[in-house]
Amino acid sequence: MKIKFIGHSCFLIEEGKYSLLFDPFITGNPIAAVKASEVNPTHVLVTHYHGDHKGDALDIAKRTGAVIYSTNEIGVEFKKSHDNVVAGHIGGKAKTDFGSVKFFQAFHGSGIEGGHACGFVVDLMGKKVYHAGDTGLTKDMELLERENIHVALLPIGDFYTMGPEDALEAVKMIKPKYVIPMHYNTFPLLNQDPEAFKQAVEKETRSKVTILKPGESVDL
Repeated sequence: MKIKFIGHSCFLIEEGKYSLLFDPFITGNPIAAVKASEVNPTHVLVTHYHGDHKGDALDIAKRTGAVIYSTNEIGVEFKKSHDNVVAGHIGGKAKTDFGSVKFFQAFHGSGIEGGHACGFVVDLMGKKVYHAGDTGLTKDMELLERENIHVALLPIGDFYTMGPEDALEAVKMIKPKYVIPMHYNTFPLLNQDPEAFKQAVEKETRSKVTILKPGESVDL
């Protein structure tokens, strides 16, 4: 599984013929490592409708024919311009050719009236990835331990989401094999030290933290 960090909360995860693009805030992202025209995913997953998460999702999906995954009300908006949309809801699971996409609760605004923000638990060819989206710390994260998460992508920026201390508590509940921090240092309000987060996590848990700069990739 190759994981590329594009910037903010945007990742491109590739396994075999599948490439999953999460929260493609690329255009207008001051730290984005690529242009929207340079990514060609098979699937696009959008945790919520805020501009720094939906980003270029629709343009990319229309260009590539990618399937968009989102919660229902957000999916309704996408369907106005794109036919290939899977609009599920919290707790639901969509079966896919590569495994499955489960919609997990995130405590955050959705960016659309009546909508819900979410995180995703993706089974990608037998390995599970949890992309938390924008969320605060919740006890519900204890439920993720049973999922045997391979990689957890967790926000640490604070103010709009969990900060490093709460993200550490999330790691303790989820118990993933690997953690990659996200949603930090994009803007001054989100400035954090990922190295300090890594040290705390690896001191207090068995999880390993991989810090990626925008444009960097790792095979996990």
